[in-house]
Amino acid sequence: MLPALNRQLEKIMPLITPISVLIGVLLGSHLSGFTFLSPWLFAFMTFSGSISSSFREFVKVIVQPLPLITTLLILHVGMPLVALGLGHAVYGHEPLTITGLILASAIPTGITSFVWVAIYRGNIVLTLSIILMDTILSPFVVPYTLSLLVGTRVQLDTLSMMKGLFFMIVVPSLIGMLLNQWTRGRIKETWSGRLGPFSKLFMGIVVAINSSVIAPYLRDFDMHLLGLAGLVLIIASLGYMIGWLVAKLFGWDQGTIVALTFNGGMRNISAGAVLAVAYFPPPVAIPVILGMLFQQSLASLFGFLLNRRYGLKAVDTPPVKMSGAKQA
Repeated sequence: MLPALNRQLEKIMPLITPISVLIGVLLGSHLSGFTFLSPWLFAFMTFSGSISSSFREFVKVIVQPLPLITTLLILHVGMPLVALGLGHAVYGHEPLTITGLILASAIPTGITSFVWVAIYRGNIVLTLSIILMDTILSPFVVPYTLSLLVGTRVQLDTLSMMKGLFFMIVVPSLIGMLLNQWTRGRIKETWSGRLGPFSKLFMGIVVAINSSVIAPYLRDFDMHLLGLAGLVLIIASLGYMIGWLVAKLFGWDQGTIVALTFNGGMRNISAGAVLAVAYFPPPVAIPVILGMLFQQSLASLFGFLLNRRYGLKAVDTPPVKMSGAKQA
């Protein structure tokens, strides 16, 4: 029953986060008192996703590391700079909004990028390696990217943020991958489909809780919020486009192009929401929460475009299940 439920939830992935945001906004104060649960739920989601990857797969990519390095540069250099530039151009006098845009762009790639890459027959080994490396680097890259680009305009608790990322992402990921290695992949076959439904439901709960914290800002819908949503949509779209174009410029094969497209565009957006709510004033979380509305729908759109361009045949379910910290 659980694997069947997991497959059904995968089909409605683009709807889960918008519905959860709506629930969080409507319930508001009834959910905001449960923010302490978010890191724990997210750690479970990360563990659930990481049992599908192993260190052996990462080693296979090391011999040809250029696509891996290129993706990490897009994720943590190119996109944060794009967010910084567009943020200053449109919201130059709103440092908290700019910080939120940079945070939404600087967080690691979403684990569910694996699902989309698998569906459109991309390079799965490369994708797993990107997720593994980005996960390990996230406690260092994210805080220092923000510190470098935001500077003194917004006070940052860098050490606490690093600890949060370490225990929320790195530790459960390493435990999951070690179990995968120890069981020689059997844990993935046995438990991935069983844990998947819970991780997706937990993702919805995390999104709803964090949305409830900024509910007062989202209820007053006006042109300013509409414009910010439009800018978030543009930045999120650029991540997919840049990944696709860079892979084409290097002349890489279709599998690598698919992998860079999804990994360049998708973010562990739930982790960004947890960080924004835990370590920043509420306005910082608004761009991150808005990003949740678009990410899965954009992944579906770019999957369609990749299929049109390269004649890829999407499959109903990915060959290897991986369900975790979505939005990632």
